[in-house]
Amino acid sequence: MIAAVGHTDLTPETLALVEEELRSRLAHLEEDATGLVRVGAGLPVAFGRAVREAGRSLVVLLPAQGSVPAVLPRRDRPAAGELLRLAEQMRLMPYDPEGRDACVGADERMIATSRHLLAVWDGSPSDGRDATAHLVAYARSRGIPVDIIWPPGATRRRPTGAALS
Repeated sequence: MIAAVGHTDLTPETLALVEEELRSRLAHLEEDATGLVRVGAGLPVAFGRAVREAGRSLVVLLPAQGSVPAVLPRRDRPAAGELLRLAEQMRLMPYDPEGRDACVGADERMIATSRHLLAVWDGSPSDGRDATAHLVAYARSRGIPVDIIWPPGATRRRPTGAALS
């Protein structure tokens, strides 16, 4: 499995750049490897599209409460629909899709089952909102190869109320 994680605040322009870079990276990785991603808006959809365009299978992880899919946050519902159409397989994973720590734990479990990680990361440290640096370190500490993806011109959205620089 090839898992993907990354920043959740990518601009639409950056998502297009990332999707193109993902296609390129997937063309050079093990041919039979399946893509694995946790459901969500933004990067998961770009990864799902790139995986399918590369002719690979896609597995999508959905949050579960027991044996029933959990209700997704409103922002992730359209993405979930597209990802499920792209997926060859869907797996339920117990975690709360509204809880940051629960989502990080789900990503750690996803990474632990993978042979490779594609991380869309600008190199910034983890903070109270974003755990990409932590997930990269987590994969590396387990000997899982990590490819960092941050194409030239990539940017992140500024938090609401942030000063322009």
